[in-house]
Amino acid sequence: MQSHRFASLPLLLLYIIVYVPPLLVPYRSHGFWLKQSTYLEQPTVRFRYEVLFVATIGPGPGSFLAWSTFPAFNRLQEDRLRVPLLSTREEDKNQDGKMDQLHFKLELPLQPTEHVVGVQLILLFSYQLYRMSTLVMQSMAFLQFFSPVPGSQLYMNGDLKLNQRQLLNHCGLDTRYNVSVVNGTSPFASDYDLTNIIAAYWDRNVTTVFSDPNPVWVTGRAADTPFIINATIHYPVEVILYPLKTA
Repeated sequence: MQSHRFASLPLLLLYIIVYVPPLLVPYRSHGFWLKQSTYLEQPTVRFRYEVLFVATIGPGPGSFLAWSTFPAFNRLQEDRLRVPLLSTREEDKNQDGKMDQLHFKLELPLQPTEHVVGVQLILLFSYQLYRMSTLVMQSMAFLQFFSPVPGSQLYMNGDLKLNQRQLLNHCGLDTRYNVSVVNGTSPFASDYDLTNIIAAYWDRNVTTVFSDPNPVWVTGRAADTPFIINATIHYPVEVILYPLKTA
């Protein structure tokens, strides 16, 4: 009986050598206790019909035209205010009840001596997630392009992508960022400065960004035609990061 016990010791040692070290690796790296996971969700996105637009006019430095849907901003522009023609259309391509993309067109009337060499455009959205936690926020797409050659049209086609700097909750209601990206009632010019708007926006832990815009800058504008921006912004299915519940 004792000889059988001694004979089994090498086999036991062999099991320990073979099986225990591989188990220690995931244990030490917390592989058995995942702290986060992911899921897919199509967000509910709607364009808020809120716009802030600045066009850089060449060839002189510092010349620009501007317009927005915020009357307080427009009052600050004085002779730089130029009202464009807008047309927008949101599309539910797969008929699932959620919008999939925005078609946005802006036509800026110009004088024969004015030439657009750059544009900056903020479009504001309502953005919501429901599958696990309910996230309700206001977000933006920032479109920007500059060229040394005056343009007649700018085409952009990209995604409104979710950007997470922290995990979203696995349940509950999150309305931290359900406030306007632009303080559209402020009488102060600093509240409409694009640098300040973008800096404040990027302080947030959850944002959207206009990703992979694929810009096409068209030159050769006739003197009596407007400068045109055509943008298509897609609302893709997102990979959402969230923490797993702990015991």
